[in-house]
Amino acid sequence: MSKSPIAWLKDVAEHDYDAAYNYLSLKLDEKSAAESVGRMKKAKLISRRANDILRATGLTPLPLTDPGVQRDLLKVLNGDKLSPVLVCDQKPVADIADGYHRVSLAYNIDPFMLVPLRMG
Repeated sequence: MSKSPIAWLKDVAEHDYDAAYNYLSLKLDEKSAAESVGRMKKAKLISRRANDILRATGLTPLPLTDPGVQRDLLKVLNGDKLSPVLVCDQKPVADIADGYHRVSLAYNIDPFMLVPLRMG
């Protein structure tokens, strides 16, 4: 497998857990959102293909023209590493709790690119 054009941090940036909680608290009650973030913090870092993450969450990739995707693309072009993604595994559908723009960028570069994530 070829090297990814995106450099990833070795682990999730701490502030991304706060962002995940803020997002999930809009969809879940505060206790459930906090429990989900707690599970993500304890979860092992794994990798999944960008297209599979989007399929499992029922999301379509954002275009390269999206401001958040462009911001992440500029980071990559400047040699900065991106934070792994946080996926909430609420059954029956998973959801990207933090990192939708990063998954979309990866998908737009190569739908089969491996994206690191923590799922909980």
